[in-house]
Amino acid sequence: MLPWVHIDTGKIPGGEGDLRLLSRGTEFAIFLDRDELMNSRRSASEEALATLTCTRLTHQPKARVLIGGLGMGFTLRTALATLGKDAAVRVAELVPAVVNWARGPLAHIIGGSLDDPRVTLEVADVGRLIGEAASLYDAILLDVDNGPDGLTRAANDRLYGNSGLNAAYAALRPEGVLAVWSSAPDSAFTQRLRKAGFDVREVKARAHAGKGGHHLIWLATKAGN
Repeated sequence: MLPWVHIDTGKIPGGEGDLRLLSRGTEFAIFLDRDELMNSRRSASEEALATLTCTRLTHQPKARVLIGGLGMGFTLRTALATLGKDAAVRVAELVPAVVNWARGPLAHIIGGSLDDPRVTLEVADVGRLIGEAASLYDAILLDVDNGPDGLTRAANDRLYGNSGLNAAYAALRPEGVLAVWSSAPDSAFTQRLRKAGFDVREVKARAHAGKGGHHLIWLATKAGN
């Protein structure tokens, strides 16, 4: 088997560790220490995050979507393929190096997504953007850290805690959807979503298309008027 080759290291703001981009042949992966956060060969669940959410918005005029976490761009790319031409997609990525990788060694994976006129990319904390919004988004997609049980940043606990979920509820339009990706189930998070007022559906999604282990996606819908 080919060895992993280190390409670059990116610091997580707040001094909470480093992300490392590695390659092995045509395969790419992003690691935090020894933990693999994402891999170019396992994209099915990230794509499902976008498909499950954005198919609800195909007939929504001028849909407004916020994506937390750029990663390798699988969620963004799938969202753009699903949404209408008049949609607007705002992407928040906390780690500047991840944006650089998207425009550099991972550009062939992300394709032209970052040049799509519907996309606005910001190096920012998605929690801050959510907190600044009021009934603005039709959908918020969170692929941040490893899910509610985060690895990379203690501040992500606030994003998935009661105050963060209340802020997400307020940032959504009526019948808007908060979609959250996770590497594993979390019953306590499901209860927090319900406590915040969401109607919650849990969906298992395979890491590989049609095979392999499962990840979990929460689809949390805000009540309509």
